[in-house]
Amino acid sequence: MNYEVKVDVSPIYELLSSFMVYISKKWIRNLDIGPEWIGEVSGKLPPEVTSALGPAAAWPFDDYDVLYAWAIHRANGDTVRAFLDCLHETPAEVLYEAASPYLPSLTVKEAERIRDSYTPLLELWYEHYFKHEEPAIIPLIEEDAEEKCMLLTKMEPHSLVEYASGGLVVEDVPGLETIVLFPTVHNRPINVYCFYRKMMLIQYPVDVPEEQEDEPPTCLLRMTHALADPQRLRLLRYAAEKPRSLDDMMRDLNQTQELLKHHLMILRVAGLLRIHLGSYNTEKFSIRPDGAAELQMFLESYIRL
Repeated sequence: MNYEVKVDVSPIYELLSSFMVYISKKWIRNLDIGPEWIGEVSGKLPPEVTSALGPAAAWPFDDYDVLYAWAIHRANGDTVRAFLDCLHETPAEVLYEAASPYLPSLTVKEAERIRDSYTPLLELWYEHYFKHEEPAIIPLIEEDAEEKCMLLTKMEPHSLVEYASGGLVVEDVPGLETIVLFPTVHNRPINVYCFYRKMMLIQYPVDVPEEQEDEPPTCLLRMTHALADPQRLRLLRYAAEKPRSLDDMMRDLNQTQELLKHHLMILRVAGLLRIHLGSYNTEKFSIRPDGAAELQMFLESYIRL
């Protein structure tokens, strides 16, 4: 595990994350904001904006890897406005040179397409949605990033990655030199990761204060929902023996890939699984030991034992 960890924070990441969630609707049923968020936001956007954003749903999902690479290597400050102005003004060749060391398959033509296609849509997203959310989000991500920076001086890099992400274990990935951690709100409670050449990006979820103290906390509801299904309990027991791959599970549990991915996602967002990331972006899953302890803690705290 010979890599360094950096903690980064900027509303630029949250702009891209919220845009990606709205456009792709990826993982939306497993996110705290829920599917209803899509309808709520669409209802507030002018029809011409909704119409302009629509075609982006069919664009390659890998485009976001390029956008995040540009965000990581921003050179003109942390503000969204400065980032969007930079995309407007920077030649495609320069943007290509910034991202190509991490994305060797990127071409100048692709960099130009992504810049020209996404910049006007990100402008619309910022003006009609994100800038209204930004003031509430910035204190949350800045406070969390400050905590993680402090922990970076006290914890081993791999331990901080697992703690921040709630279960990502980055093992022996050939050539990996740097992991960039950044906090996000819209993707809660999912950690999203992306491998680049020599670098890995991990979006980890920020803890958001509960609005109503008398209601069961969201984290407790996630856990009890995950444990309410006998198949998921059996899956946890199976994964407790040793890290298991999806192929292992399909073979030994006699379940389809689609069904297993569904159960794994629910257990993952509940904080009950560790994801071991190894060479060639392989994934294995094991039970997260802290999960059971956290379940007891949240349950006892809520019912006031």
